[in-house]
Amino acid sequence: MKKIVSILSISILLLISACNDDFLDKFPETSIGAENFFKSEEDLKMYIYNLYSFPGVVIYTDDGYNTTDNASNTAISEMKSLMLNSNPTSESYGSGWSWGTLRRINFFLHHYRNNNLPNEVLAHYEGLARFFRARFYMGMVKRYSDVPWYDQLLGTSDVDLLYKAQDPRAFIVEKIFEDYQFAATNVRATQPAGTINKWVVLAYMSRDALYEGTYRRYHPELQLQSTAPTYLNMAKNAALEIMNNGGFTIYTTGKPESDYGTLFNSTNLTGNKEVIFVNISQDEVKNSGWWNYWHDYEISPARDLVNAYLMKDGTYYSSQQGYETNLFVKEFENRDPRLQQTIAYPGWIYGRTATPYVFPGSLSRYFTGYQLLKGFQNHTDQARSNSIDVPLVRYAETLLIYAEAQAELGQLTQADLDRTVNVLRKRAGMPDLGLNPPVDPVKEAKYPNVKVSDQWREILEIRRERRVEFGMEGYRFDDLMRWGAGKVLEKPAVGLYIPGPGNYDTTGDGIPDIKILPLSATIPPLVANREKNELGVTLLYYRIGPAGSAAEVFVTGGDKGFIVGEENRGTFVEPKYYYRPVPRTQTVLNPNLYQIFGWE
Repeated sequence: MKKIVSILSISILLLISACNDDFLDKFPETSIGAENFFKSEEDLKMYIYNLYSFPGVVIYTDDGYNTTDNASNTAISEMKSLMLNSNPTSESYGSGWSWGTLRRINFFLHHYRNNNLPNEVLAHYEGLARFFRARFYMGMVKRYSDVPWYDQLLGTSDVDLLYKAQDPRAFIVEKIFEDYQFAATNVRATQPAGTINKWVVLAYMSRDALYEGTYRRYHPELQLQSTAPTYLNMAKNAALEIMNNGGFTIYTTGKPESDYGTLFNSTNLTGNKEVIFVNISQDEVKNSGWWNYWHDYEISPARDLVNAYLMKDGTYYSSQQGYETNLFVKEFENRDPRLQQTIAYPGWIYGRTATPYVFPGSLSRYFTGYQLLKGFQNHTDQARSNSIDVPLVRYAETLLIYAEAQAELGQLTQADLDRTVNVLRKRAGMPDLGLNPPVDPVKEAKYPNVKVSDQWREILEIRRERRVEFGMEGYRFDDLMRWGAGKVLEKPAVGLYIPGPGNYDTTGDGIPDIKILPLSATIPPLVANREKNELGVTLLYYRIGPAGSAAEVFVTGGDKGFIVGEENRGTFVEPKYYYRPVPRTQTVLNPNLYQIFGWE
């Protein structure tokens, strides 16, 4: 049986660490009883466990809910709301300025030495707290860029600190990586499964260093481009330490058609050598929270993501004649095997019923026609679904961080590619990537600013590999933001191509499964009166029409075109929308706070 980390009730911790999420709005309350806590290593451990806040199965919907080119999202997201608003202000977009987590961290760092524990023990727990502080501040930098830095516990007498202005991004990031470095040096390498150890620290450190290094390179508004190599080298070195000393490997059993997908449907990833950090679930102890909603509710993969996967021989899908209007069955022919382990493919058998059946697809006016497989529990055993582990940090990411950092530094070699990108491609049964690869014009047009880097051809393919390897795992929004690719979000996420009314095969057996009717037609109300195919199966009927019509399926051209759930995503204003404003309530309370890049 898997071991679930026992976490002390938050109600107990509230007795020793009273806090207020808006402590810049209101002076923090006095802590109670700290002198009676932090006396043993178990006390320190229990407090640190309550700083854990990591996602679970929701990572498989984040590419949609955050608004990216990987998925269509019918819900209202912050970014979509921004882009459709002609004049967003700090009064209407002021969420996120929340500091309670930081106070809990600094409370620990203020009190954790109230004991006689050995220095090694204290350094380990200080490292864990500083790891969480680095993560907290990295999230704030991603959102606001400039924020106030606090590395001490504030009290009611600290008026000057509570009402100071933001510190500049460069200073904040320097402090973040001081925390990360301390944690990487002092956090123990071996810890219980599902908890933070040295390798998890290094993985997040390398992730955030790559973010900052590439962000500085592709965001000239910061005027920090000359400092990008500092963080690219940091990302490379942290990744290299994991590669050389962490003992991790890419999971493979020699089955390219299934090995990759296995990572997202396992009830026990604690022994998997690819998984650096796992969110553990166990039925009736810590349920995964999984349910069927991402298969048919709000989030739907986009055609743009499907088009990113290479052909089986390693050539670009966009080099195929007529690829823009290929039908569903054609799209999956001879493609990178990771595609059909991420998105439901022609002939896929749906197993969440008493009698499994070949899935004919499910079209809707609000979805793209593609269904997500990654993380999907294709069985009827709810206890098993409740026990699904989530691979939050995979060794695959470490390899791609190293490759991308090396390419951005202009230092990428064939040996680097063979040790990183090509290891992932071999797992998938795909050809190797070499230096100076041919340029995919679709990718070149998508990232016009990439040519500031000398090895931009290699970077384009590393970006493709990253998108394919982590498709629908929640990485895409941050990637587009750090690459200065916000304009990509303006293009609505479309789905399957429908050339007009007619009968279509969606299962790949050459026999029609669905019937597309014009908007003016009437679907026979009685199933008995609907057409059957040669197998005796009644066709699924849909009417197509423009967005906003009474059709069952919206398409871009009215009577033919791409399925579209989002007719308009609005405009991404650069550089403004890469950042969020300080809430108006805070700037009124503290006039020293300021707005950046056009926010008011």
